[in-house]
Order: sequence, then C-alpha cells, then structure tokens
Amino acid sequence: MHWQTILGCLTLAGILGCASAGSCAEAKLCCPGRDSACVVQKTSPNAIIQVLTDKPCYCDHACLKLGDCCHDFKDACGVLDCVVSGWGPWSVCDSECGPGAQSRSRMVERAAENGGKHCPQLVQHRGCQGTKCHHRNPKSALKEVALLLPAELSGVRHINDSNDIRTNLRLRYRNDPEHDVSKEYCVTFTVTKATKACYKEASLSGFTEGSRVCVKCQTQALRRVLDWRCEGDGGTEAMITRWSMLSSPHCHGKWLRTKKTGPNCDTSQCQPQPHFIFV
Repeated sequence: MHWQTILGCLTLAGILGCASAGSCAEAKLCCPGRDSACVVQKTSPNAIIQVLTDKPCYCDHACLKLGDCCHDFKDACGVLDCVVSGWGPWSVCDSECGPGAQSRSRMVERAAENGGKHCPQLVQHRGCQGTKCHHRNPKSALKEVALLLPAELSGVRHINDSNDIRTNLRLRYRNDPEHDVSKEYCVTFTVTKATKACYKEASLSGFTEGSRVCVKCQTQALRRVLDWRCEGDGGTEAMITRWSMLSSPHCHGKWLRTKKTGPNCDTSQCQPQPHFIFV
C-alpha cells in the first residue's frame, strides 16, 4: 500500500477507521441528520483523486439527498423507504347532478425509518359530473323564462355542420342526447299576455293574447342540467310561464303550455313548420 494511503489511514483510525472499499459497515459509521465528519476516506485526504470512485463517501442521512452515500449505507444503517399500497377505487361522485368531485386513497404499508424516503401523496382528487338528474323538482320550470327566436333562424345553427371538429364530436357522442335528433320536440302554447312591442313587428303580429304558437326544441338548445329539455318549455301541461323574444327585446309576456309532441312536431299549430325556436 502506498505510504501516503497508510499514513492517511493511521491518522484517521481513531475517528473513522480505514475502509478502502467505502463501506459504512467496515467503518462502523451511521450518523443521524447531516454530519460532515461521518465520512469514509477511500484514499489519503492529501492524495490527488484520479477517478470519481476515489472520492470520499458519507454515512449520514444527508447523503441520501446529496447523492454521496457509501454503497452499503442503506443496508448497514437500516434505512427503510416508505412503502405504500396501490390506489384504491375512485369514490362515488359527490354530486348526483352536475359538477362534483371524487377521491381515491392508498395505505402506508411501511413507514420510513432512519432517514428513508417519506411517504408520497396518499389521497388524490379529481372532478366528475353527476348524471342522476331525473329527480329535478318540476316546479323549478315555472321560474324559467323561455328565450325565443323566429324559426327562420334555425338554419344558422347548422352553418358549421360540415366542420370536421363538430362532425367528429357528433360521431363520437352519437348516443348523447345533445347530438341525438330524435330527442328534439315541439311545444304549443296559448299566449296569455304580450307587450305592445310585439304588435309593432310584422313577424310577431301573430303573437297576441289568445293566439297559439308552436315552439321547437332543437338539440343545440337541450340542457343537460334540465334532464335534456329546453329551458322555459313550461315543464308540464297547463302551466303558465314567461317568454321573451330575443330578436325584439321589448316583446315579452306569459303563456299557457298546451301540448308537447315529438321531433316531427305533428300538430295542426306546428304545420307547415314551428313559429319559433328555443335558444
């Protein structure tokens, strides 16, 4: 052995011992926390380091973060990393209808010891959408206001039908009521009140007290939170609700729902086409 190496070992023997292989077990070193004196010299402190393996290594807990532990530090010093189980199933969405949250968790199977890695996150959360909306209170429909447009404007909703993104969405979610044309329907109403502004426009001349109008609910106006119906459709027959004409803001009033039909709008009031559409 080189005389400098022997001298270095003798100098440090009282404190560290000489562990040429960089072993915590041979040096009998295991130090808590950060201790720069808890070092194993592989060569003389004054020697020129030829290769990286000649660098000193440490046997304190800080070496786990600094990455300069001796090769047997974990085994020699009883360092145990935290061990957790796999993730459990996601919980039920905490909202029956509309946006909510759900969570999942995992258990600690072995706690960290002697400076080992701390336990990772034990609980995860993510958003969800409640779909059980069929218990909605029908009386809430009485508070809704139907926003209307003339039926001639319904074609505007189909301008982008050839767009690739919209086409892909319809194909992917073809069973979703939002893209199912068979879910469309018509509702007829008897107008019970209308403001004077409704009489000033020729297109709204039929919107007078006592007249009957037919309004179509298209897929674009269906509302998921309303159990896939149009807002302001009255909910059930013989209910009086409010309406407002978007194309003529000062034209608004009340009406009485009389009948709901399917997507073909097969009633005498809806032929040859509905008068208005829900927005």
